[in-house]
Amino acid sequence: MTPSPAQPGRAQRLALAALRDGGHCVWCRRDCTGSVRATTDHLVPKVKGGPSWLENEVVACGRCNRARGHTSPADWFAECRRRGWDPDLPAVLGTLRSLAAAIAERGGLRRARPYLDGQLRRLERLAGEP
Repeated sequence: MTPSPAQPGRAQRLALAALRDGGHCVWCRRDCTGSVRATTDHLVPKVKGGPSWLENEVVACGRCNRARGHTSPADWFAECRRRGWDPDLPAVLGTLRSLAAAIAERGGLRRARPYLDGQLRRLERLAGEP
């Protein structure tokens, strides 16, 4: 098991996620500037064993982050579509895949793995990927 590298602080992780995913909410695609406050949203929630790593966080507006709560990414994706939004599936899938790779490299996070694997399968089906 490789030791876990030091992770950047919350503000730096948010800035890095915004660079990676764009400056919009991955769920509703609102631009997270001005009056719309950007937050980091843990795709694998902490209650499911998800870490506070950049590989587990996406940019979300405060409204979506609060409304999602502990709803799974796949269920929240479906809810966003029901609401008429166009969630950023490539950004969500890319982040989940990065998390899977980081866990494989660093080890640990036994509790998060089954949840992560299930979410990846469900979202890849939505994207029409194997």
